[in-house]
Amino acid sequence: MFEPVPGGVGVLAEPTRTLDASPSRLVFDDAHAAIYTMGQVCGMLSVQPAFLRRLDAEQIVSPARSDGRHRRYSRQQILDVEHVLRLTGEGLTLAGVRRVLLLEAQVRELERQVAAHTTSHRKG
Repeated sequence: MFEPVPGGVGVLAEPTRTLDASPSRLVFDDAHAAIYTMGQVCGMLSVQPAFLRRLDAEQIVSPARSDGRHRRYSRQQILDVEHVLRLTGEGLTLAGVRRVLLLEAQVRELERQVAAHTTSHRKG
């Protein structure tokens, strides 16, 4: 839903290749591959599962689901959760966090539009 912030760690028992990747690129190279369990994310970020469930319920960070309906997080989503933790640490409620994330996404889109407009005017 929201664009995250860069980073992440993890290990796969057996490397799995993505369908559109080059032979040397593995699924865990993809920051958006949903490969981390809730337990792994809780351990990495020192948060309780209830916190991650709440972020999902509030549609702040919505992980993918495995075939067994278990939440699976990407590195990007882990970075998003870290961002949420910083914002809540500053005293924001989850409603406030959702609003900040929406505004940040709007700013990024406007910056993209300005850059595209500036580039097109330079060419013409």
